[in-house]
Amino acid sequence: MEARPPGDHADLEALARRGRLLVIESVARAGAGHIGGPLSAMDLLIALFFRVLRIRPDEPGWPERDRFVLSKGHSAIGLYAAMALRGYFPVEELATFDAAGSRLQGHPDMTRLPGLDASTGSLGQGLSVGLGMAMGARRRGLDNHTWVLLGDGEMQEGQVWEAIPVAAKYGLGNLTAIVDRNGMQQYGWPLRLDERHRGDRRDPFGDTAVREAFEAFGWRVLEIDGHEFGAIIAACEDARAAGTGVVPTVILAETVKGRGLSFTEGAFEWHSRVATADEVEAARAELGEEPA
Repeated sequence: MEARPPGDHADLEALARRGRLLVIESVARAGAGHIGGPLSAMDLLIALFFRVLRIRPDEPGWPERDRFVLSKGHSAIGLYAAMALRGYFPVEELATFDAAGSRLQGHPDMTRLPGLDASTGSLGQGLSVGLGMAMGARRRGLDNHTWVLLGDGEMQEGQVWEAIPVAAKYGLGNLTAIVDRNGMQQYGWPLRLDERHRGDRRDPFGDTAVREAFEAFGWRVLEIDGHEFGAIIAACEDARAAGTGVVPTVILAETVKGRGLSFTEGAFEWHSRVATADEVEAARAELGEEPA
């Protein structure tokens, strides 16, 4: 095998391409689901499940595992794709996404699918759940780490900003929040009222000093390119190393909604659009059909 240069993450990039294709195919097959958010988060999910999380896919209930909460539960199909590629269940099971009786519901359901640490989908609640997990681990003397992936849209939920100061108050250095900052919550807002029927959109939360807000509440803040595997992994390693301390960490990951496909990137219409047969074929042409 040809030697790869230091810092090369071609294997993870291939997995992410495969994950994105699985998202497009699964939503098209189901006739419903979200696209933009799962694609923006895919690199984060692949890095977590293949390089960061301390997990055992063949023993999903392993007591010493890291805990992971997908607070942005609308991106469930992205999580399922990463879990399938990691070996939690057969990739073929993605064909049942959002079907009656399936373990792979439109939002994550921990009572159906082993390997899920929380049922999510009602936005804004995941950080509170992760906070409780981190606090429980700390009080029991466990050294596992809790990771919570949030969307920038749900950062406007009040419960998020109730959890943030509490995590700092209780010194939960073993808690890391990752914010998928794709800058386009659902459909975004029009730039001006007289442009509401145009395609130009902006991030409703874009003018908020998120870094400064976290720091004011006592969190460590890392800002990264959420599509660069070296940066993602380095930030997560930094956060884990700080986990024995008393300051929680947030990783603000700048991403692009719909990342990975020329016709979905930065297009708010793809928040929850279903690809046509021709678009699925176009995705296969761009991403490749064969698994990584």
